[in-house]
Amino acid sequence: MTGSKYIDYDRASNIGRRLIKREENKNFGLLIICGINLGMRISDLLSLTFDQLKCETFKITEKKTGKLRQLKVNDHIRDALTFFKDDLIYEMGGHAFTSQKGSVFSPQHVNRLLKKNLKGNFSSHSLRKSFGRRVWDNDNQSERSLIYLSELFNHSSTQITRTYLGIKQEELNDIYMSL
Repeated sequence: MTGSKYIDYDRASNIGRRLIKREENKNFGLLIICGINLGMRISDLLSLTFDQLKCETFKITEKKTGKLRQLKVNDHIRDALTFFKDDLIYEMGGHAFTSQKGSVFSPQHVNRLLKKNLKGNFSSHSLRKSFGRRVWDNDNQSERSLIYLSELFNHSSTQITRTYLGIKQEELNDIYMSL
């Protein structure tokens, strides 16, 4: 697997919801929920506004690739957004992922918060990988899901997606265990 590892989807979702509900760091909790449900790179994720998240679908131009991508806001994100309805920044449609000082989180700050809250070798990229692993697992670890993920992630092949998600290494490890 490349760099950071993925986070178990349910664990990340529970931590995100806890941060939102307890108002420990609502915006960071929302970032976790959005990260594991949208599968975006951190640079694109951090640029999202509440106006975009209020929509059923929205489009972005990916910073890394320059490609247009359409995303859908699912029920997990909509449920998390209900805790922001009374916030002025929500009403104004401002940036969704801001610190208590009002500035947009930096990728480095997100990485520090992930390591602190999840306790492990996690980074902002872990959220994207968690999205991928959830899609793959929900589709019974099918080749079809790897094709879809390869397209969503803008990978040039499913083999790259397989390596990116750490699937190839797991399969290689299974060889030893099957002896």
